[in-house]
Amino acid sequence: MTAVGSRPAGVLENDGTVDRSFGARVGAFVALTKPRIIELLLITTIPVMFLAARGVPDLWLVLATCVGGYLSAGGANALNMYLDRDIDALMHRTENRPLVTGIVSPRECLVFGLGLTLVSTLWFGLLVNWLSAALSLGALLFYVLVYTMLLKRRTAQNIVWGGIAGCMPVLIGWSSVTNEVSWAAVILFLVIFFWTPPHYWPLSMKVKDDYERVGVPMLPVVATNSVVARQIVLYSWLMVGVSLLLWPMGYVGWFYPVVALVAGGWWLWEAHALLARAKSGATGGKLKEMRLFHWSITYVSLVFVAVAVDPFLR
Repeated sequence: MTAVGSRPAGVLENDGTVDRSFGARVGAFVALTKPRIIELLLITTIPVMFLAARGVPDLWLVLATCVGGYLSAGGANALNMYLDRDIDALMHRTENRPLVTGIVSPRECLVFGLGLTLVSTLWFGLLVNWLSAALSLGALLFYVLVYTMLLKRRTAQNIVWGGIAGCMPVLIGWSSVTNEVSWAAVILFLVIFFWTPPHYWPLSMKVKDDYERVGVPMLPVVATNSVVARQIVLYSWLMVGVSLLLWPMGYVGWFYPVVALVAGGWWLWEAHALLARAKSGATGGKLKEMRLFHWSITYVSLVFVAVAVDPFLR
């Protein structure tokens, strides 16, 4: 996830013209895949493979799954940029994306996204298994057709249900090892489902003027900070509660629940602190909404690292 207002290196020359060199074009196509977001997807995929294997999974399988996951998510992100190119040009945080600067044409982006969709599906099917291929393709289609085309510009619940696509790497990671989906994978799926809104809403609070300008009804655009913060607290409690279910169901030993409890406790502290600041009328820098956003990335990293480490300590 790029910082608000960041400018991709190598896109613009000093005179403000677009750099169309080979290196800049390659970098632009890589940018279409949103690699920073894909990092988070891989953080949730690889540890689940360790849990499913009850130890170290086949390293070739890990590599094949990660490559397939990158290609699939990259295709979804490219198609998302193709569909959102009109509003990306009007939002400050997206004004330097490749389609907006013109270094990549809409047609090139569409062909690139569709190509990655085809390649990633075949990659999963031929090198991993066809269940993982189906889950990967389902996640891509859900993100593009349901979230981007149907929900994003129509409902404040867009990120809640659209976040389902971001939960799918958990199921893909598990199915790549076992060729099936278990309750452990479903629990971790739900952890990411409940994590996504309180992860993204603080960022939306920070850049809500951008969303308001283009008519995208993110929750912070249509509701007060207090209402948003209450929703963040609600989803945070659900997330932490669900994350602890792996232990009584016997999928993990002592290490994972300790990490999940400590990290979750800190998350809840930050979420309630944000609610308190919102209720007091804090705005701008005093709201400090990005504290929870940054912690959310640390939280999911810690919890899923614990998922990977736990089998070795049982």
